[in-house]
Amino acid sequence: MLEYIYQATGLLLIAFSIQSFMDKENPKAIGTGLFWLAYGVSFCLGSILPDWFVGVLVLLMTLIASAGLMGIGSYHSSDNEFRKASAKSLQNMLFLPAIIVPVGTILWSQVTGESALIGLGISSVAALLVANGMTKCRPVQSIHEGRRLIDTIGWAAILSQFLAALGYLFGQAGVGDTVSQIVKEIVPHGSVLAYVIAYTFGMAIFTIVMGNAFAAFAVITAGIGIPLLIVEMGGNPVIVGVLGMVSGYCGTLMTPMAANFNVVPAALLELENKNQVIITQFIPGFIMLLINTTFMYLFAF
Repeated sequence: MLEYIYQATGLLLIAFSIQSFMDKENPKAIGTGLFWLAYGVSFCLGSILPDWFVGVLVLLMTLIASAGLMGIGSYHSSDNEFRKASAKSLQNMLFLPAIIVPVGTILWSQVTGESALIGLGISSVAALLVANGMTKCRPVQSIHEGRRLIDTIGWAAILSQFLAALGYLFGQAGVGDTVSQIVKEIVPHGSVLAYVIAYTFGMAIFTIVMGNAFAAFAVITAGIGIPLLIVEMGGNPVIVGVLGMVSGYCGTLMTPMAANFNVVPAALLELENKNQVIITQFIPGFIMLLINTTFMYLFAF
C-alpha cells in the first residue's frame, strides 16, 4: 500500500509540473516544470526504473536547482477578501485539517501496526477532503495552492531526502568507525564527561553540517554513543539514545541545511532576513544542548 502513496504523491508532482509548463507568467516555466516532473517520475516509477535512470533524474534536478532555473509564476489563488471572510467565518476550525494529519498518522500506526507513512498519506487525503468541504472550494484549487506553496519552497523541499540518503551512505562507508577512532585519540580515555560532550556536541555539529538529525544519529551513535558510552562506560542506552537524538535536534535549530524547519518557514512568511528563524533559535538551541549534556552525564551512568 505504501507504493500507492508514493505513486499518488508522484501524480500530484506531475500535475504541478504540467501547470508549470503551461504557466506563461513564470519566466522559468520550463526549468520549474522539468524539476517537478523529474521528481514526480521518481515517485511514480522509482520501484521499476533502473537505478542509473533514477540517478540521472537526481542529477537533472541538481543541475536545474544549481543553475537557478526555477521560478515563481501565477497560481490562480483566491483573493484577499475571500481569505479574510473565510478566516472570519471558520475561525479556529481552520486548524482542523492540520490536526487531522498527525492524529491520523499516529492512530494508523498504533491501530494497524503498519508503516506510519501510509497513515500520513491517508490522513493527508482526509485533511484535504475536510479542507475542501469547509472552504467550499473547487478541488482543483488545492492543486493551485499546492503548486504555489511548493514553488515558494523550491528545491529545498527535497533537501531532507538528499540528506537522509547521504547519512545512509556515510553509515555504509564506515564513517561511524572513523569518528570513534578520532574521539578516542582526542578526548581523555575513560572520561565519562568527555565522552558525553563529544557525543552530544558531535550530534549537534554533525546535524548542523548534514541538516538532518536522523542522518547524524546513525553516524555519531555508531561511532560514539554505542561503543564508548553504552559498551565501554555502561551507560543506559535509553537515556543515551533519547538525549543524543534531542541533541541532534538542537543542531537542527541552528542550521540552514535543515531547510524544512528553518528555510521553508522564512520563505512562507516572506521574511526579509531568510536566516531570521535561525537567529531566533540559536541561543535557545545552545542552552538546550547544554541541558541535554548535563542530564546525560548525571542520569545515564
